Amino acid sequence: MSVVSNPFLPFQSRPPLDGDYAREELSLAYRNSALPLEALSYDITPVGLHYTLTHFDIPRLDAAGYRLAVSGRVARPLTLDLEEIRALPARSERVTLECAGNGRGFLTPRSASMPWLYEAVGTAEWTGTSLRNVLDRAGLLPDAADIAFFGADRGFDRGVAHDYGRSLKPDAAAGDECLLAWAMNGAPLAPQHGYPLRLVVPGWYGMASVKWLTRIEVLAQSFDGQQQAVGYHYRKDPDDPRVPVTFQKVKSLMVPPGIPDWYTRRRLVERGPMGITGRAWSGAGLAVSRGEVAVDGVWRDAHVEPQRSRNAWQGWRCEWRAEPGEHELACRATDAAGATQPVEPPWNLSGMGNNAIQRVAVTVR
Repeated sequence: MSVVSNPFLPFQSRPPLDGDYAREELSLAYRNSALPLEALSYDITPVGLHYTLTHFDIPRLDAAGYRLAVSGRVARPLTLDLEEIRALPARSERVTLECAGNGRGFLTPRSASMPWLYEAVGTAEWTGTSLRNVLDRAGLLPDAADIAFFGADRGFDRGVAHDYGRSLKPDAAAGDECLLAWAMNGAPLAPQHGYPLRLVVPGWYGMASVKWLTRIEVLAQSFDGQQQAVGYHYRKDPDDPRVPVTFQKVKSLMVPPGIPDWYTRRRLVERGPMGITGRAWSGAGLAVSRGEVAVDGVWRDAHVEPQRSRNAWQGWRCEWRAEPGEHELACRATDAAGATQPVEPPWNLSGMGNNAIQRVAVTVR
């Protein structure tokens, strides 16, 4: 595409911003990694482009010395090395993971945390053994009420020191879908993705998929760890009841069309027919049943590919005849349960679960 004149002249000025960035948020943004939206064109996200969020430091673990301990309300406490785990029946599953805080940066006011926009998502093929294989080997006792999973990453959050930990109820962990994964896209886990072993909980937001997994503790009561009992809840007021964050909400994103302006990320496309493409997904194994694209607020249906894996995104496509001028494109999805993305972000104190429609500014010349 040859550019003979600058189509972004109205947007070249960079006015001073109101207020300062919090240096802590800049630090978080440098440490964590977002999916470049153009990488939505990959059905399976390359490892280096898949989003990552790490609460504390990335631990350096040695596969030869690795051990997974299973304790608590079990008939047979276990300590398994990596080879013993890899000897269990293996399978691979394609799973879309999204950070629960994805979209937090669009909320006003927002909480002081990782300022994600759209890009905290990715789809990989995870290989491992079903969590159920290890739990069955340990034997849950009849009074097992909660199963806590702990990673090797440790730090402070809200003044409390802890190993990163999350839990699942026994019925959520009992099926075949939850994986103890040792490989991602056919290769051993990268350090930032949980090497040498991690939990993958399909259909849930990413906080449930504990990385660098070292301990499983079966409890006779609900797990009260910091990341379970305090973090990851929906509430609009500090006095509201805490509603736990669990399954992903229905969502869609588009591959940015044309070429970008560096600062504003506005897009330049040539006039004429073009395809607008993207990905859509939902949680709890629900398929996306409808996709839509809006041009300047007028919605039209998009073609959605059939669901090939019940926990992975689906591709979609819509044709558009681009006419010269300034336009706004948007996309939204509806899942098989009838849930549709909202036009405006649903606000909550922690900035969780923002599945509002994506908007993309486009200049057509």
